[in-house]
Amino acid sequence: MQTDLKQLMFGKDNLERINTVLDEGGLILYPTDTIWGIGCDATNSAAVQKVFDLKQRPTSKPFVLLVDSIEMLKDYVEQVHPRVETLLLHHVQPLTVVYEKGKNLPDISMAANRSVAIRVVMDAFCKELIGRFGKPLVASSANISDRPFPANFGGISSDVITGVDYVVKWKQGEKKLNQPSVIAKLSDKGEFDFLRT
Repeated sequence: MQTDLKQLMFGKDNLERINTVLDEGGLILYPTDTIWGIGCDATNSAAVQKVFDLKQRPTSKPFVLLVDSIEMLKDYVEQVHPRVETLLLHHVQPLTVVYEKGKNLPDISMAANRSVAIRVVMDAFCKELIGRFGKPLVASSANISDRPFPANFGGISSDVITGVDYVVKWKQGEKKLNQPSVIAKLSDKGEFDFLRT
């Protein structure tokens, strides 16, 4: 069944081609575990800059990054608090967590104070895509800054579609209206502050 799902997901998409685009610093347009996103190799400064340029967004507002597992997450943040790890293991909805200190990432992928917002994806497509690439991906909503985010592929502007190097075919026909993820941060008191619900 899992093999059938993968064949269904990737039958129209060439993962080797996507990996090549990402390796070469290109941009992809892809369905994340929430809304459609503009993505790139989060460890490539020049690629991340391209996303800022496409979105017309100031670099002072860093993007959410996606990883495929808690193990990959630990490679890119200084510390994963046990309460955060427990929450990630049991949370059933997509959850982005802001971590105090990132590591192994370029400055442009983090805030000025080196904090970084990362989501461990649950979606099978995203897990496979990121797992094969082996590094975090940027996941910025597929819109120009200050314009409404697209709830599905049909809401994405031609400016964004023509501004990337590869448009993923999976889920393009889906009509479901999606929402961005919840964003949380662990406070100094060890409690969760929900920055976006």
